[in-house]
Amino acid sequence: MGFLDSLFGRSKPVRPDLDQLFAVPSAALTLEAGAGFRPTGLGSVCFAAVEGGAFDEVTRQVTALLDADTDRGGTPVEASRDSYGYSWLLARHAPEELPELVNDLHAVNSELEANGFGPQLLCSIVSFRDGAGRPLGLVYLYKRGTFYPFAPLPGGTERRDNALELQVRALLADDLKVEPELNRWFPVWGAPGL
Repeated sequence: MGFLDSLFGRSKPVRPDLDQLFAVPSAALTLEAGAGFRPTGLGSVCFAAVEGGAFDEVTRQVTALLDADTDRGGTPVEASRDSYGYSWLLARHAPEELPELVNDLHAVNSELEANGFGPQLLCSIVSFRDGAGRPLGLVYLYKRGTFYPFAPLPGGTERRDNALELQVRALLADDLKVEPELNRWFPVWGAPGL
């Protein structure tokens, strides 16, 4: 970063650190002990699809990688597209297989990044629920290298439980790199698996 960048308030973008995802299993223990939320075994990756054979081939490779264990009882990955045109890959595991789920999400992100499609990656989400059935997602922002909690209120309304999100932020501050700017805690309404 040069002098003019400092003068005009420009900064280098944060380089994504996908290894941050591997902190989720230990954060899940803190989340369960402190707030009663347990993993559901569902996780998803959101990315902006681009036209072209190279991107289609990478998407097929990622899907094949995640579906490799379906002949041994694994659940195939589900691909979908939301109303905004973003693509989602949903991975399913047993709730106690959180490390395996995180490995799958890391593999999707890494494969897209390694093939030059890192700019298309938006976020990854790991889903949790408490004893009352309230949903909670830990959202990893690829471009920021940070996490934030997303707690949609049940009932199909597009409203959030802001108090719960702030409680989870405080609870996980020592476990995850939490996004400090609340205006970057984007809602992910209708995210697969949430």
